[in-house]
Amino acid sequence: MAPKKQILIIDDDQKLTELLKSYLTPFEMNVLTANHPTEGLSLLKTRRPDLVILDVMLPGKDGFEVCKEIRKSSKVPIIMLTARGDVTDRVVGLEIGADDYLPKPFEPRELVARIQTVLRRLAPSPLSGGMIKSGALTVDLDQRSASLNGKDLNLTTTEFEILVLFLKNAGKVLNRDWIMDYLKGIECEAYNRSIDITVSRLRKKLKDPAGKPKFFKTIWGEGYLFVGKVSSHGA
Repeated sequence: MAPKKQILIIDDDQKLTELLKSYLTPFEMNVLTANHPTEGLSLLKTRRPDLVILDVMLPGKDGFEVCKEIRKSSKVPIIMLTARGDVTDRVVGLEIGADDYLPKPFEPRELVARIQTVLRRLAPSPLSGGMIKSGALTVDLDQRSASLNGKDLNLTTTEFEILVLFLKNAGKVLNRDWIMDYLKGIECEAYNRSIDITVSRLRKKLKDPAGKPKFFKTIWGEGYLFVGKVSSHGA
C-alpha cells in the first residue's frame, strides 16, 4: 500500500483549513495546517510535504511572497488559492512558480482533483525512467531533475514537465493548446497566458535568449520548437 501523501495547507482561515483537513484525509492524504506564513514555512522545512496549498491573502506577507520564498529552496508543487478571481493574479501566481491556481469559493472535490492531477505528474512510471540529453543539457527522468553543464537548473514541477514534453517531441512545433492538453488539470484561461512565461523562464535557465535560439525556437503564430539534438539513455 502506497504511503499517504503529505499535504501542507497555509491559509489564515482556520475554519477552512479544518474543513479541508477533514475532507482530504479520506483521500489517503495526511494534512498539515498553518494559519500564518512563518508557521507554514517552518513546517515546510521540518515536515517536507509532497504538496503545498497556499492562500494568497495571508497576514504578514501575501501568498505571492511566500511562493517566491519557497521557490528559493524547494521544488515542492504549489496550488494557490485566492478570493480574487482576476486572471492577472492567477497568471502572476503561475509566473512565480505555482503549479496550479484555484479561485475561491471552490468545491472541495475540485481541489482533490487538482491535487491528484499535480501529484500524478510527479509519480514515476516504470516506462519513463532514464536520461535525456541535448548537448550540455541533461534531464534525469527518475530523479526529476535537469542540469546544464553539470549545474542543477532547479526547475519547478511545471517547468520540468514542459521541458520533458519538448525533449520527447524535439523537431515538432508544439502549440499552446497541445501543451495545455498535456498538462491536464490546470485552468486553461490562466495557463494559456502563462505558457509563454514558462517557456521564457526555461529559456533563461537554459541561457537561451530570445532571438538567439539555443534550445527553443519561437514559430510565430504556431508555437514553439525544440531545436537541440536529443538522445535518450536507459528506460
